[in-house]
Amino acid sequence: MWTAAVAGASGYAGGEILRLLLGHPHIMIGAVTADSSASKRLGEVHPHLAPLAGRVIEPTTPDTLAGHDLVFLALPHGASAALAAQLPEEVIVLDCGADFRLADQTAWTTFYDTPYAGRWPYGLPELPNAAGSTGRHALVGARRIAVPGCYPTACSLALAPGFTAGLLDPADVVIVAASGTSGAGKSLKPHLLSAEIMGAMSPYGVGGVHRHTPEIEQNLTAAAGSPVTVSFTPTLAPMSRGILATCTARLRPGADPAAVRAAWETAYADEAFVHLLPAGTWPRTADVLGSNSVHIQVTVDERVGRVIAVAAVDNLTKGTAGGAIQCANIALGLPETTGLPIAGVAP
Repeated sequence: MWTAAVAGASGYAGGEILRLLLGHPHIMIGAVTADSSASKRLGEVHPHLAPLAGRVIEPTTPDTLAGHDLVFLALPHGASAALAAQLPEEVIVLDCGADFRLADQTAWTTFYDTPYAGRWPYGLPELPNAAGSTGRHALVGARRIAVPGCYPTACSLALAPGFTAGLLDPADVVIVAASGTSGAGKSLKPHLLSAEIMGAMSPYGVGGVHRHTPEIEQNLTAAAGSPVTVSFTPTLAPMSRGILATCTARLRPGADPAAVRAAWETAYADEAFVHLLPAGTWPRTADVLGSNSVHIQVTVDERVGRVIAVAAVDNLTKGTAGGAIQCANIALGLPETTGLPIAGVAP
């Protein structure tokens, strides 16, 4: 049995990590920590976590976290690097923030306002690459893991097989993705009030400024083996959780439209969490609710020569907490699916 601490336990991502760890047969929950919620009982901030309701939230300090086998950092972007630097090397640290995702320092400084901290092994096990491998090999035995962002998880898995198969034009990729409001975190903001969200959809981060853009480009570039540029537009949808990403890319000249579905089938044939749906069936966020699964569909608009791939994920499960625990399983040498739900909750 391994022990795990969760920093940022009062937030949505931290709460989801705790929910999933409650069902994990080999990982025991240790310290739960936060900043502004320190000294509160966990039941005050996460009443759905009844088995942990009496736990007292501790301040987030290196000493509190260091005595565990694993540490999950569910902190705001830019807050993990300094804390992680103070943790022992033998501790497995999984950062659910963006601090260690990007390999390009210029990309980091363009989109984020904290110093560049370097890159850790990237935690998207199923992501195929141009070398014919996947992302999981870098995670075996890893002690530091950068958990992907929620949008990059959906968008990268949606399109990567087309790039590894050489079918897609790397200079013409357009993505529009809708997310539930939990993706924006738990802080009080006027545009996240129910009166503003209910009955409304709204774009944000328009014009290539959303901070997940370079991460998506990085992942698709690894799949293609050459630079990929992406026009990415996120939107807020009137739902609490879930992402539906509609991703399109132009077919390369001479690419066979009939080869498209086969490329996706080959890429994900052995993946437990990535499901290419039967032809004609389209992903819905409701079908992946609470699960670590990704539902994908792909087709070709032959009239305009574009591939359309649609992916649905739960932004808090596969998009954050479930993805983190999946990576922890790999690092520990456990079966990848241990403690993680594949089936969603419906209706």
